[in-house]
Amino acid sequence: MVDVSSSSARPRLVVVEVTRSRPHAPRYHAYVGGMNERVVDTARGRGWEAERLAAGDLGTAALLRAADDADAVVVVGGEDLAPSLWGGPADHPHEGRHHEAADEAQLALVERALRRGTPLLGICRGHQLLAVATGGTLVPHLDGDLHRTPGAPPERYLHEHAVDLAVGSRLRAALGARPLVRSGHHQAVATTGGGLQVVGRAEDGVVEAVEHATLPVVGVQWHPEDVGSPARQLGAVLDLVAPVTVARRLAA
Repeated sequence: MVDVSSSSARPRLVVVEVTRSRPHAPRYHAYVGGMNERVVDTARGRGWEAERLAAGDLGTAALLRAADDADAVVVVGGEDLAPSLWGGPADHPHEGRHHEAADEAQLALVERALRRGTPLLGICRGHQLLAVATGGTLVPHLDGDLHRTPGAPPERYLHEHAVDLAVGSRLRAALGARPLVRSGHHQAVATTGGGLQVVGRAEDGVVEAVEHATLPVVGVQWHPEDVGSPARQLGAVLDLVAPVTVARRLAA
């Protein structure tokens, strides 16, 4: 847990979501908003100055300015990434809604974080963005119900399952060898690049977690911020970026 005695030493964390407005999907939006606010609340409780930034509302230039002095970044879940970003098939029969302005802005932010070595946590869509930003690709659609509950309302869409984490990974050290997680996705990471390594898979082989080989960068396909996730899981994942950011801030 972050332990700082002065408010001026508190590291700044930005939680980057897709948008703060979904009039076409109010129930979904309310559920996603609740999860995003839990990231902020948990981070503040662990010593961060944390705030939410909406990529699609701000646009690329404004998002980069707003997050320029952030000590760490969390990119959370939301709509499917446009297939043009990763060479996916256009007009896939299971293709979801896209938010191209958010795609562009979040991708630019993730690429900058990788260049700078800024600690970054990607959750669900953010996890997939990490793969795309490093030159990877996605699986356009997953059949079955291991990773979601098809047709269920937002509050019952997530599905619980186990993830096998690699020996020596930071996530395994934080969560154990085979944690239970809650997922809600129909796409997944297919390949990675640029130093990003697969460190977690579900029982069907789907990629559930990635870590960068040299940077403080982690991605999880599941939702540790969901209200039904195991207690302390979100805090444990957030703590993976804490030591680097605190050291930087206190040395400044």
